[in-house]
Amino acid sequence: MTDKVRKDLTMQYRPFRLSVLSVAMMTASHVSATQSTSGNQDPVMVVSAQLTSPLTSVTSTKTTDPSASDASEHLKTMPGFSQIRNGGTNGDPVLRGMFGSRLRILTDGGEILGACPGRMDAPSSYISPESFDLLSIVKGPQTVLWGPGNSAGTVRFDRAPTHFEQADVKGDVGLHTASHRRWDENANFTMGNEDGYLRLMGNKSRAGDYKDGSGARIPSRWDKWNADMALGWTPDNDTLLELTAGTGDGEASYAGRAMDGAQFKRQSLGASFEKSNIGEVFDKFEAKIHYNYANHVMDNHSLRDPQAMMQGMSVVPKKTSRRDTRSVNGRMMGTWLWSDVELQGGMDMQTSSYRKYAVDQWVKDARFHNVGVFSELSWAANDQNKLVTGARIDRTWVDNFTSTGQATRNDIMPAGFVRLEHTLENLPVMLYAGFGYTERFPDFWELFSKTTAADGHSSTFDSVAPEKTRQLDIGAKYSGEKFDGWVSAYAGRVSDFILFNYDEANGGTKRVSNVAAAIMGGEAGLNYKLTDNLNADASLAYSWGQNSSDKRPLPQMPPLDSRLGLTWHEGNWSTTGLLRLVSHQHRVAINNGNVVGKDFGRSNGFAIFSGNAAYALTDDIKVSAGVDNIFNRTYSEHLNLAGNSAFGYSGVSPVNEPGRTWWAKVNAKF
Repeated sequence: MTDKVRKDLTMQYRPFRLSVLSVAMMTASHVSATQSTSGNQDPVMVVSAQLTSPLTSVTSTKTTDPSASDASEHLKTMPGFSQIRNGGTNGDPVLRGMFGSRLRILTDGGEILGACPGRMDAPSSYISPESFDLLSIVKGPQTVLWGPGNSAGTVRFDRAPTHFEQADVKGDVGLHTASHRRWDENANFTMGNEDGYLRLMGNKSRAGDYKDGSGARIPSRWDKWNADMALGWTPDNDTLLELTAGTGDGEASYAGRAMDGAQFKRQSLGASFEKSNIGEVFDKFEAKIHYNYANHVMDNHSLRDPQAMMQGMSVVPKKTSRRDTRSVNGRMMGTWLWSDVELQGGMDMQTSSYRKYAVDQWVKDARFHNVGVFSELSWAANDQNKLVTGARIDRTWVDNFTSTGQATRNDIMPAGFVRLEHTLENLPVMLYAGFGYTERFPDFWELFSKTTAADGHSSTFDSVAPEKTRQLDIGAKYSGEKFDGWVSAYAGRVSDFILFNYDEANGGTKRVSNVAAAIMGGEAGLNYKLTDNLNADASLAYSWGQNSSDKRPLPQMPPLDSRLGLTWHEGNWSTTGLLRLVSHQHRVAINNGNVVGKDFGRSNGFAIFSGNAAYALTDDIKVSAGVDNIFNRTYSEHLNLAGNSAFGYSGVSPVNEPGRTWWAKVNAKF
């Protein structure tokens, strides 16, 4: 996405100046992407997104429906995304069937990483979507600006900078309640003048255990909070110096785990500088540095009923594990503009360390380092044709402190892409085709979780090779007066795909190997204006993967997922209905998976219907209410973890989704 497009979107979604309803109305002519509702249930509202191409979308995180409890809940409602559920919150996002560090998630350009080797605190767990303004998504290896190895895609949660023309105070607040004792509070306040601003953001979210459609209680309660601030200096409209700080904590009960999350403590610091309109050619310079720290505690007793600790006549011993991770990452980038060419180039770095608390002291596990240089060029050859290309090269090295003595391994990893975008001369249609290549170094969860190499003896650290993805992306976008539509498709080959095998014959021991893989799939969406007051939306997503080495499917692939929405609005009223249809998944690889989940067996399809209504009391106050899973269906997602036997699950039964859920929300801005 060009800097000009991002600047336009930042102005379009400038925080606090626009009501949630006006954001949806402004983007109604663009292709839609569903947003979250109750935070632990299927979406109800279909909210539009600005697409710069079918591969790239930017939308506001401010929605008329209740907020998601974390980034994973927010993302799972968008075409191509799914989620591995642990309990009521802190799931793990999946894009196009790809998981973990194949999908990079950034906040204001920085990255916070989880500490648990089993991803009980996935990076998305520490992100509260309503604390941000813009959500940007790039699918596939079609950008090199935001770090290495992003074979599935890149997700960015950003806060839009604020510029005041005179002294003022503005903000918004929201309250949300729902079934199962759900209660959320959100507040954003900004004060400042033409010289700068102070922005304060806070949210708290809590809920009890939910019940599935059959009335069975699912251990899923949580209690989370976040507080962030940003101090900005804006001597003119082209200059910004910003300092940020934040903290947060929480706890969460997990139905799909042998332990719960007793602590999710976060500390964040950042500094950024941006200078635009520098000269006729050198247009912009930006620099950022971020520090993120996560301190995570897991146990099997503080959030569980003592009866859950009983297995037969014996008592399961109490267990506690504490881990932390500390990361520092920074980047510098310049933008050069000519009449028909934009060039962005720079370098970035990241250092991340992992520790565990044992015998009353912190013990190092690993330390990761990465340094990369990148460049991306866009050439508008004429009004119909645009060429976008980019390249980067990274050096990654890891220090291993888990064995006797210190072991180190390192790799040089190239990446690049080229994409042609063509707009038809007589029709509002844009076509594109792009080819990308990227290499992904094995991450902490793949190198240091309790695993061995494929032979059952060798060290994973010594044997697992980096992934190498080659992928073709094609698609089209149509923008008409009453109809918008888009389609994107991809096909790729992955050399040295990192695959987990769960050896059930040996107590579920995990082994990691590299295999050859083939992937393909796509997404499609449309928005049709039936009348002046009635809109129809639809989306479709499908992912397919094959383990070419073993001639069997890749595991943990989500099934065909389609969503149909109908929205009516008149005056201050709006109502929405959403039907979600998910196919069965019979292409499975039993006991293969990723560091978190595995395929347990085939899954059934399901259909879920939800609805809501909203009313704008004034230009600044809006109330909304709705029901998710109206017919109280009992169902589970294919990617969900199996329920823990301590809660009555058989070991192969997946964690069910919430049953009928009522919710209500009020938003006010000033």
